[in-house]
Amino acid sequence: MIGRATRRALGSAAGAVDRAVTLAVQARNNARRLTSPRPSSAAGRAELLRGFAELYPEHLDDDFFLPVRDISPVARAATIDVQGARAVDLSWASDYAPFASGIRERYQRTVENHAAAVRLVGRLDEQKRPVAILIHGYMAGNYQVEARLWPVRRFLRSGYDVAFFTLPFHGVRGNPHRRGAPEFPAGDPRFSNEGFRQVIGDLRDFIRWLTVQGHPEVGVMGMSLGGYSAALLSTVQAGLSFCVPVIPLASLADFAREQGELSVEPAAEAEEHALLERIYRVVSPLARRPLLAPGRTLVVAAKADRITPVGHARKLAAHLGAPLVSWHGGHLLQLGRKDAFRRVEDLLRELRGQPAF
Repeated sequence: MIGRATRRALGSAAGAVDRAVTLAVQARNNARRLTSPRPSSAAGRAELLRGFAELYPEHLDDDFFLPVRDISPVARAATIDVQGARAVDLSWASDYAPFASGIRERYQRTVENHAAAVRLVGRLDEQKRPVAILIHGYMAGNYQVEARLWPVRRFLRSGYDVAFFTLPFHGVRGNPHRRGAPEFPAGDPRFSNEGFRQVIGDLRDFIRWLTVQGHPEVGVMGMSLGGYSAALLSTVQAGLSFCVPVIPLASLADFAREQGELSVEPAAEAEEHALLERIYRVVSPLARRPLLAPGRTLVVAAKADRITPVGHARKLAAHLGAPLVSWHGGHLLQLGRKDAFRRVEDLLRELRGQPAF
């Protein structure tokens, strides 16, 4: 056990790493804005955002998300460095048609994103087990890296197969010739809304396929951007076994404000924030009713997180009615994560009627 002072020092170091990366991302975004058509005045930005807000329905009992489809994934054997486990890469046509007509051509031009992709990892026996869908974070999605980042062995020994789901425009779904950040999420909130709409569509199709294949239960957990996606799915998809957002993003409007994307003048900043809340409402887990029963959700935060600060995790935990656990490190330097993931494993074992470790 390390002492409180040591944890505090390590947390400060982890926070410094997060801040350095955040400043680098902000500098890159500032450079991009110099060549973008983004209005230079606060009044112009507010007018543009008001126009975007009018595109989306006011009520959330709508058909914004796509109906669930039957899919037939193509399977290809893959490798996994876990003894006694096998892996298969699955892909299928996403067949996604954007909601907002004004960005359809731009959204559809990345051919690689027209196919959904998952790496499914399970035991060598043929028994169909519950599945934990794992959703990666921003600028991530490499299967080999994700297999090291997540405690796959913990999940397998708790009785779950795992499925590494690839977010749109990430990993094998990204443009191989593109340099820098993925296209999703984007500075254009319409593009980000389309990305989350596609995420939910692909996830729900995959969950139906898993159910048809005989897997008895399916739950979801995600990290950072993936945590937001997991939380959103839990407010749209009924019947999930569990939901575990890890160091999650909770509010896209809050994140834009934290990253210095809004106007400096307080009144203009408040107006732009409110407009972004209206635009993102259709894909906000905080705006939709939780569908999971109590005891099936857990939120994991990082106390020194400077990318998605702990306030995001607190908001999600309060809205989802979930316990909040944390590690003392940061978003990238995840010091103390072992104990937090032990709590996650305890939840998975409890849901299967097994004793916790």
